[in-house]
Amino acid sequence: MLGSTHGTFTTDLRARVVACGEAPPVVVHGVTVAPGDLDVSGRPLHASVPDLDRFFRPESVAVVGASDTEGRPNTGITRQLLAWAERVGARLVPVHPTRTSVFGIDCVPSVGALAEPVDLAVLLVADPLPVIEELAETKVKFAVAFASGFAETGEAGAAAQERLAAAVRRSGLRLLGPNTNLNAFERFRDDLEGPAVALITQSGHQGRPVFTLQELGVRLSHWAPTGNEADLETADFLSYFAGRPEVGAIACYVEGLKDGRSFLLAADRAARQGVPVVAVKVGRTETGARTAASHTGKLTGADRVVDAAMRQYGVIRVDGLDQLQDTSALLARARRPLADGVVVYSISGGTGAHFADLATAAGLELPTLHQAKQDELHQWIPEYLNVANPVDNGGHPVGDWRGRKIIDAILADPSVGVLICPITGPFPPMSDKLAQDLVDAAEATDKLVCVVWGSPVGTEEAYRTTLLGSSRVATFRTFSNCIGAVKAYLDHHRFTAAYRSPFDEAPRTPSPSLRKAQALLRPGRRLSEHAAKQLLRAYGIRVPREQLVTSAAAAVRAAGLVGYPVVMKASGTQLAHKTELGLVKVGLTSASQVRDTYRELTDIARFEGIDLDGVLVCQMVGRGVEMVVGVTHDELFGPTVTVGLGGVLVEVLNDTAVRVPPFGEREARSMLAELRGRALLDGVRGAPPADVDALVEVVLRVQRMALELDGDLAELDVNPLMVLPRGQGAVALDALAVCR
Repeated sequence: MLGSTHGTFTTDLRARVVACGEAPPVVVHGVTVAPGDLDVSGRPLHASVPDLDRFFRPESVAVVGASDTEGRPNTGITRQLLAWAERVGARLVPVHPTRTSVFGIDCVPSVGALAEPVDLAVLLVADPLPVIEELAETKVKFAVAFASGFAETGEAGAAAQERLAAAVRRSGLRLLGPNTNLNAFERFRDDLEGPAVALITQSGHQGRPVFTLQELGVRLSHWAPTGNEADLETADFLSYFAGRPEVGAIACYVEGLKDGRSFLLAADRAARQGVPVVAVKVGRTETGARTAASHTGKLTGADRVVDAAMRQYGVIRVDGLDQLQDTSALLARARRPLADGVVVYSISGGTGAHFADLATAAGLELPTLHQAKQDELHQWIPEYLNVANPVDNGGHPVGDWRGRKIIDAILADPSVGVLICPITGPFPPMSDKLAQDLVDAAEATDKLVCVVWGSPVGTEEAYRTTLLGSSRVATFRTFSNCIGAVKAYLDHHRFTAAYRSPFDEAPRTPSPSLRKAQALLRPGRRLSEHAAKQLLRAYGIRVPREQLVTSAAAAVRAAGLVGYPVVMKASGTQLAHKTELGLVKVGLTSASQVRDTYRELTDIARFEGIDLDGVLVCQMVGRGVEMVVGVTHDELFGPTVTVGLGGVLVEVLNDTAVRVPPFGEREARSMLAELRGRALLDGVRGAPPADVDALVEVVLRVQRMALELDGDLAELDVNPLMVLPRGQGAVALDALAVCR
């Protein structure tokens, strides 16, 4: 969890940065981090990558609590570990206080009696804590704790897990678990070739569909069941797998993230390497989030923030385990697309039209084939059938030599990167010939060929042998999974081709604004509007001309200096929503109105029992588009930045986009593109286009504020931010800030 892991460290380091101008080296997860590898808030900018080679391929394994007594749970586990150790070429040492041997292998009474250091200790004991403390002296690199009864059970279990984690930190070893299982020691098929899928799960059973992809010819290289993540977490394995040459894609089942920042750093490493990450993340609903927390004892995070953070770093989020297996399998094995165009090819006009509708609605590009290509296809397809895309062959051509000619001609079109052939049901012998032609064509091209085999039976020879026997054809069972996987494939390669790590652009040193801002903060308190605007001004964000006054006479003088017409507002730390109480008056044009309004505002505040620090006399700002820009603190990811339609619309429409800093200008503009009301910024019903560049600049300045004041600023709400016509800038008309 970001706050508990880094909060104190971040605050202390920032103080040293401000005082000394630079940060000292620090140790993060056992790795010394240089000052240049820390951002302005003192957090690492690069993933910590543990060397897990000796975990997955140890030379020696100690099994603590080993047994060969039939009927005992530990016996079955010991037997599986013996078989696994033999497969990976590891020497296994049983550890048991009362046995001399287990399965014919000499036993040692305790880990302290091990004759030499071992790479991996597997703990088959109910309480792993005493064993971890013993292991601290044996130089064991890794340990696995299967025991349950920790953070997944509540507060007492969480306290026990923290004691275990503290012992692990003191020991210097790395721990998988507790509350994990044997998935890391499964039997992986070694007869499959090509890029592999690496699997990370917090619930072992949820990884079974991906593991069984091996039976469909998809290679699996690793399985990391992270359990409660007292030490090793999803991010550690994600970072490690991203650097493995055999890994073509990483599939994740995530119930909760231990540390949001670590996860993003790991996802960044995968994006830099071009390795796709596909994830099911539990917690889209309140019920799912509650269940996940009870299972793993971790925060699931505000789902909207999780979703945005994953998209920022190219993590492909899917909902179902079937989508997880289909999408990760396709991304692992498919080559880089040569074009974005998708052609739907079928033996039925109805099938083609149905699939094309769904694909287009999902955002796939189905280009109309050029007339010359259509004329070519009509050599083999009757003239009355549509071949513009989707391509309908009418059925009969697939049964003879014409079938392969049609497929090759489509794939030869330079606008086509993907050919999808939905076969809604078997119709031998034509479906057998069609499947074989698709496989042969796929072997002869660098373009992606996908088949949807719609038969619910799945025992047909064309499916089991021809299609699944091909490493080049991507075969699906449903339209939706095929469309989702193809879109993820094209999106992933577009994303990685343009990817620039946000962490490379993150500020390393504080801006001059930080000192000014810190002088304005009041720990644990809300700032008045006047103070909040001073905070914005410190970061170069434009606010209206205004003066804070404490008398009617001063208000009249201020109005003359600000310039009529003016706005008057009550200002105080207790005021979050002034309009509802009648504490905002606009369009005042005379001294008498200003004088009367001052008295009215102070009378209302007195009646409501609200202490004021004064009344603001503000410049009236011209009409524009009202937006909101804000900062909140997420328990997993730390500061987050939100932008959306402002004024009353923010509560009515909730049309906002969110990002996790750091991010650059391109991401800020992407936030605006997500808004349903984006057209308002372009000008509608005769209104001029808004100054989008100025809005983007405000978003980036607010982001800088969020990074530099992380730990000090709990919440910032700039609403409305009036975005004026193009070239005229943006002005923060109101602001609310809460200090931590």
